[in-house]
Amino acid sequence: MKILLVEDDRMLAAAIVDGLGSRFGVEWVETLADAELAIMTEPVDLVILDLSMPDGSGLDLLRRWRAAGRSEPVLILTARDSVADRIAGLNTGADDYVTKPFDLDELTARCEALRRRAHGRASPMIQHGALSYEPSAQIVLREGQNVPLSARELAIFDVLVSNIGRVISRKQIEERLYRWNEMVESNAVEVHVSHLRRKLGRDMIKTIRGLGYVIPRAP
Repeated sequence: MKILLVEDDRMLAAAIVDGLGSRFGVEWVETLADAELAIMTEPVDLVILDLSMPDGSGLDLLRRWRAAGRSEPVLILTARDSVADRIAGLNTGADDYVTKPFDLDELTARCEALRRRAHGRASPMIQHGALSYEPSAQIVLREGQNVPLSARELAIFDVLVSNIGRVISRKQIEERLYRWNEMVESNAVEVHVSHLRRKLGRDMIKTIRGLGYVIPRAP
């Protein structure tokens, strides 16, 4: 899942990026103008939006997005904690509302819940054939047995299994690997996919030549 974080407090943003970066791809911007540009440039799965920004109100940005038909889930993260502020945020189109100060584990859980909702899943567990995957605990089971995956293997598996039946491009996968701030080698994705096939089953991940990779829907 790719998250767009819209937050002007650099220390707080760095803590969020560090905390969520091991689970999600996080792009951080410091202004509403940059948020508008980012969301038009690359698709995102979730927006974490502060309301008090240096170039305007996050609520006004959310209102414009919803009026334009944008449907990305938005989690408001703000110091405004009155009931009236919560109601205004939710009525404007926010999917969740978290006040500062907050617990990072709770924020992570709320992001996971919004992802499940976006994919039409009520259960925190993803079942696919003999595989079971619990994103919140980052546990992968094959026929009930734990499958140890490296951080990069897990990042690739997460984006594929969260989009079963949908082809994910190599570029999208590489974006998940960049969160470690490393240059991705030319064959890095192929190597990690090969390792995943060995651990999860050769037919688990299909290569769609010229397009990317997909975990097919169960028959």
